[in-house]
Amino acid sequence: MDPHPAPLRRLITLLTRLPGVGEKTAERLAQYVLTAPEGWVEELSRSLVEARRGVRLCSRCFALSAAELCAVCSDPARDASLLCVVEQPADLAVLERSGAFRGLYHVLLGAISPLSGVGPENLRIAELLARVAAGGVREVVIATSTGVEGEATAAYLAARLASFPVVVSRIASGVPVGGDLKYVDPVTLRKALEARHALG
Repeated sequence: MDPHPAPLRRLITLLTRLPGVGEKTAERLAQYVLTAPEGWVEELSRSLVEARRGVRLCSRCFALSAAELCAVCSDPARDASLLCVVEQPADLAVLERSGAFRGLYHVLLGAISPLSGVGPENLRIAELLARVAAGGVREVVIATSTGVEGEATAAYLAARLASFPVVVSRIASGVPVGGDLKYVDPVTLRKALEARHALG
């Protein structure tokens, strides 16, 4: 017999549908909602609905946006000749927080994954090629993940972009800052050695 009242069980069930939220975490979150101030719960509820209705994809780069164009695409101070390709809007957010990139972005909304039935035609690759073909882009930085799917996507993009007069680069991967070599896996170590550069 379920010890939870029906409304609480429904909330727990809905919370378990969130990525990375299991039954125990959902139960803790639901219990917190029950004890939180009512005003906060109402604000959370409104925010969820507003975010769902008010956030869409940027018509140019496919990042999350509240307007036709996202904040990055709308910023005239960005270097439009640099285009960084990422898999998901969350990847763009991580790069933006680093402050290391001042160009524009293109979000693929996934990676090539034949086992999951995701091919190039399921991603925003045609739109990327159209942006590059329109001119003005001098370098495309491929910042997909370093897993099998990300590497396959990067290789596919590099091949498709080879016919354009642009530099195609790939973000470096390797030993993290502060990382101890004895804890680094062999593939990461190999990538770090391949991407080595001269000092001074």
